[in-house]
Amino acid sequence: MEIVPNSTGYRLPTEAQWEYAAKGGNPQAPGWVGYTYSGSNDPSLVAWFALTSAVGSREVGLKSPNDLGLYDMSGNINEWCWDWLGSYTSGSKTNPTGTVSGTNRVIRGGSWGYTNVLQTRSVDRGNQSPSYRGETFYGGGFRLALP
Repeated sequence: MEIVPNSTGYRLPTEAQWEYAAKGGNPQAPGWVGYTYSGSNDPSLVAWFALTSAVGSREVGLKSPNDLGLYDMSGNINEWCWDWLGSYTSGSKTNPTGTVSGTNRVIRGGSWGYTNVLQTRSVDRGNQSPSYRGETFYGGGFRLALP
């Protein structure tokens, strides 16, 4: 079984692809900054979380974008990734993928309902069962990628 579907259409990004996009691209590129949150070190400029949006998710694009022009990759909604939850392996990787099976998929980005802003950092990761429909998930969604 392939970890990432052999698709000619849209699909969920892998966790590594999601993080690359959230961080604004290649860290070896000239001019790359490496913010804590997607687009800034000040979360109030780029993230919806409990202190800025205690009422729910917000329309995309109301905060500042990151260096790739992507909005709301910190906060607003938890975003599903293709990868099943698993431990990171040691050593340097290029475009790694997660384990081939599991019960929970990785979610990234944080949510409007999180009271701890650190949970909206570009590097923070969560997980959830794809069948979960409970209240504490604080809204989930996805961002599509092309193969």
